[in-house]
Amino acid sequence: MLRLLTWLSPAFPVGMFGWSHGLEQAIADGTVKDGEALVAWISGLVEFGSGWTDAVLLAEAHAVAADPGRLGDVADLAAALAPSAERLAETMGQGTAFLKAVSAWPEARPALDAAPWPVAVGASCGRANIPLGDALAATLHAFASNLVSVALRAIPLGQTEGVRVMAAVEPVILATSARAARSALDDLGSAGLMSDIAAMGHETLQPRLFLS
Repeated sequence: MLRLLTWLSPAFPVGMFGWSHGLEQAIADGTVKDGEALVAWISGLVEFGSGWTDAVLLAEAHAVAADPGRLGDVADLAAALAPSAERLAETMGQGTAFLKAVSAWPEARPALDAAPWPVAVGASCGRANIPLGDALAATLHAFASNLVSVALRAIPLGQTEGVRVMAAVEPVILATSARAARSALDDLGSAGLMSDIAAMGHETLQPRLFLS
């Protein structure tokens, strides 16, 4: 648990704070303008969108962490599923930075030079014998926490409201983690179309604070 907390801490050098996952565009066009809308946005992503997809990919990477060939296939699939250029840059940038940083624990370093975020995290947790359920819940929590951090800066949203949002999304994080722990690649699928479209629109958003 201590290692997992370190790996998913905001201080771990993966640069997550620089990416908004399309949320900055949704804030700019008025789709997400307060805490209630943010709860709905994050919950939808975790349960039905990119959060769910990443959870399934993380679970698969965790299962095949000791098999370089299968792990490479999962990494290729994860990259192919990115719906926009910025989303691909986000997941590859964070994942590859994670692999570099996790080299401080050589026994946990997967046999990958570069990989999307969920594959890098899942494989590292698998090699470190971190339970899958813990890895899923912590990773989805980190994803939600980063989106709240984006909203704190871009709406702006007060810190008290940000904490309320995190409390509100706890049930969906726990339920999705449990569902993903029983998943296989056949369960992949996303219905987060508004988020995907926002991520595409963000490529031309000006001015902007975030890379995606």
